[in-house]
Amino acid sequence: MSDITAFVGTTGGAGTTRVTVEVAATLARDGDDVAILDAAYATQGLADHVQGRIDPDVTALVTEEWPLDDGLVELPVETSGRVVAAPAYAPFERLARAKTPDAARRFERLAETAAREYDAVLVDTPPIAANQAVAAVTVADRVALVTPGTTRGTDALARMRDRLADVGCEVDASVATRTTETGVADVAVPESDTTDPGAVPVCDTADGALAAAVVEATETTLDRDLDVEFDDGLLGL
Repeated sequence: MSDITAFVGTTGGAGTTRVTVEVAATLARDGDDVAILDAAYATQGLADHVQGRIDPDVTALVTEEWPLDDGLVELPVETSGRVVAAPAYAPFERLARAKTPDAARRFERLAETAAREYDAVLVDTPPIAANQAVAAVTVADRVALVTPGTTRGTDALARMRDRLADVGCEVDASVATRTTETGVADVAVPESDTTDPGAVPVCDTADGALAAAVVEATETTLDRDLDVEFDDGLLGL
């Protein structure tokens, strides 16, 4: 059974979905088959990275008990491994039902099912304020906080650590986004020139500072070593 890693945003707009998708692409570049589960029901940002129809979405999986495989959509990556995702893409009425305690328990079971079938499971998790977010960090083997590389992000990081402690979860790593300075975080991921969600991920093939930073973020948050070689011959270490 593979590990489940929850990437938790410390605040809205932290870049959690982007980090999650790029980490998944990096793992696939290393040969892993990766599943991403979307717990950020309100923003539904993961759906923007998916091509084609999303039906059923993850909220249908947890409210209507569809099998996991029915809700997985392939992300287009040019890697030896695969990336599949179960994004949220639902009307408000179903979003509300997907946030109940029973639905949260089903979310946990979906994550455990994915962990039996894929080499790595990543959960795109919003700030801890709803049942499915609590379920995501509870079922996870590792929790990584994603925060903007700003003073506001530093404050939000401290608050989210406290909130996770309130639900009995420890933080294993932290990622500062849109910066090259780690500050109080463990690793930093710089801003990308690619902003169109339809063109993301880029780390399945990219070289350069962003790809190297995401390799470091992946190794730090998942506590593993990768063997990713860039075209310029440098290893992403």
